[in-house]
Formats: sequence, C-alpha cells, structure tokens
Amino acid sequence: MEKKNIGVFFGSGSPEHDVSIITGEMVISGLRKLGYPVTPVYITKTGRWMIGEDLGSLKLFTDPYKKIDEEKKFFEYYIDLEASVGKLVFRRKGLAGKTAAVDIAFPALHGSYGEDGTIQGLFEMFGVPYVGCDVPSSAIAMDKALAKIVMQQHGIPTTKFIYFYKTDWNRDRQAIISRVKTELSGPVFVKPVHLGSSIGIAKIKPGDDKDLEFRIEVALHYDNKVLAEEGVQDVMDVTCCLTGNEILRASRLQESVFSSELFDFEEKYLKEGGAQLGKSQSGVVIPARLDEAVTSAIQETAREVYRAVGCSGIARVDFLLDKQTNKFYANEVNPLPGTLYHHLWKASGVDMGQLLEELISLAEEKHKQKRGVNFTFESNILKQLNSQKLGGKLRKKTDERG
Repeated sequence: MEKKNIGVFFGSGSPEHDVSIITGEMVISGLRKLGYPVTPVYITKTGRWMIGEDLGSLKLFTDPYKKIDEEKKFFEYYIDLEASVGKLVFRRKGLAGKTAAVDIAFPALHGSYGEDGTIQGLFEMFGVPYVGCDVPSSAIAMDKALAKIVMQQHGIPTTKFIYFYKTDWNRDRQAIISRVKTELSGPVFVKPVHLGSSIGIAKIKPGDDKDLEFRIEVALHYDNKVLAEEGVQDVMDVTCCLTGNEILRASRLQESVFSSELFDFEEKYLKEGGAQLGKSQSGVVIPARLDEAVTSAIQETAREVYRAVGCSGIARVDFLLDKQTNKFYANEVNPLPGTLYHHLWKASGVDMGQLLEELISLAEEKHKQKRGVNFTFESNILKQLNSQKLGGKLRKKTDERG
C-alpha cells in the first residue's frame, strides 16, 4: 500500500524556534528512512510558510554561508482553502501555482504558535490527521499554571505555586512580591507560563526581593503570565515519556544531572552536546537511580497526569524528587518532547523508526475515532425565524424609545 505523505511542521515564531528545527529535521530524516514521502513545512520567525525539499536538511540552517533568504518567493506557500478537505493543500505564491498536499501532519513545533494547540486547531478545521496531543490537552499542558491546577484537582502531588499576569504586576508589583514571600517557602522558581526549554526560568534565594523583582521582569519579557513555585531542597530531576491514546506505554525514567542552580537551557542543549538531545554523558542517567517501588510509582503517576490533562500520541512528564524522603512531585507536562526524547525511548527498547511508526498509527487511530463522533446538530430555528417580524419588533421598540 502506498504510504501517505507526511507534512512535518517546524520553526515558527516561538523563542524555541531553533530547538524546533532540530526536532523537525530529525523527524524528517527518520520518516524518509522509513520510506515515507515527506513535505518539510518551515514556518519562519516572521510567520511565512515555506516548502521545499532543501528545507529537509539541517545543514541549510547550520551553515553560516547558506542563509534562507526570506525575501525570495520561490519557497513561500499558502494554504489553498478550497482544495484542503481532509488534507492540507499548499499552493506556491506566484504564477507557477505548484501545489503540495499533506495527508498527515506531524507538528515538530515547540512553545507558542504550535505546541500550545494553535496549529492543532488548524488541522482540526481541515480534518487532517495529526501526530500528538489535541487542542485542549496541548493548551492545558503548555500553560504550566493550568496544568498544575488540573493535577491538584486529580489529587496528583505538585509543588505549591502562585501565578499572575503582566497586568497584575504592572498594577501592584509589591503585592505580588509579598504573596510570593508569604505563600511560598525556601528557594522559589519563576517561570514564563507558556515556554519550555528553561527559557526565562530563574531560581531565587529566600529574602532576595531585588533578584525576585528582576527575574519576574525577565519572565514577563517572554510571556504575559508568570508562575512562581516552591522549590525542592535536595532535588532530583526525573523524566518519564509516554505514548498512546487509551493504552499507554511509559518509558524508563531519566535522571538529569546538572551542575548549575537549575536544569537550564545551556545544560539542556549546549553542554556536552545537550542532555535534552541525549548526547551529554554526564548530564543524563538512564535508568534513574531509584529503587523499583519509587520508579513504578512515578511511572504510574505519569500515566495519571497524561490522562488527567487529556494527552494523546506522545507527551513527557517531568518530576521533582526529594532525595532525602523519595517524595516526588509532578512538575510539568510537555505535549511534544524535544527530539521526541528519542534517546530515552531508545534506552527503553524503542528505536526512532518504531517510535515514528507508532506515532503515525496513533494519529490515524485518533482521527478515525473523531470521525465517528457527530459534531453537527439539525435545528429548525432558522426555518421558524420570521426575520421580517423580528426586524419590525426591533424597529418598533427603537421608535418607542425615541
């Protein structure tokens, strides 16, 4: 049977744009090795949609002498609304009118404008099967405060936190600083709510009001909503990946070892090749150094978080564990793990090819289930509506008021 064409979407206007390129190129390479026809769809930082075989090469983005010229139109495409029914049809700008059709969408986007439910909504509108979490689960997972609220409602342990908006901060920053000091103890972590990759995150020591104010300002540079949460003193950063729709598979646990105050962007992507990319020898320990009972408890809690948020396809759940007590807290949910966390799946006995095939199968399964649900409702409201009478009544009331 002929394999369907997979559109891999990457880039976009998120601060995680470059990380998305790495994930996208890895997915494109993996799919091509499996024999799938692939359409690379690169979304520039300024919002242009570009398509071309050359965009499926990481070298295009890493070679300083081969910059993508965004002013040229031969790459740029737009969505053909009329032709896009059950698939996405892109048409090249200009007189040539070349088209590219996508049967299944594979979003490799991180952060805003892609991992947060926005592009998933576009796929839903056109009836296109797509890999990963759906609109509501993506939106919940990418809002760190909302995800923690959902965890609380389901009795899943998570650290104490408060959240606030930029308007709250601009109105009365001293009140927010007072709340952080009163409601949260020990070191406090400040985070932009909708970003990943540790961008804009900082650890603040108790009593350092000046640093707290500065770090909040930094976080608000990247987002209009900020989370402040209580830290764990003797902490181990533990990660569990999951795949599935109804039947879930949990990976082995990864322990992330970091030398700085927190597991920051440099530790994740730069130092020794990057812990998040699976290349750091000292920054990643698989399996995590935990006994079997704690490991099983964390994996089961990860499944609970996945179901509570409504994830499907793939997601990653991060935990903070107190090494003194072995008490753990669900911390964040990532609806599209960077590079699909392929290194952790490989350590769990699932290679990249198997993972990609599974994710495509899960996308088609989810799409088939949705097609079986009736989203329309036949109504007689419009037939019964007498527009002339309604218009007459409105005019009469207006005349009576003068």
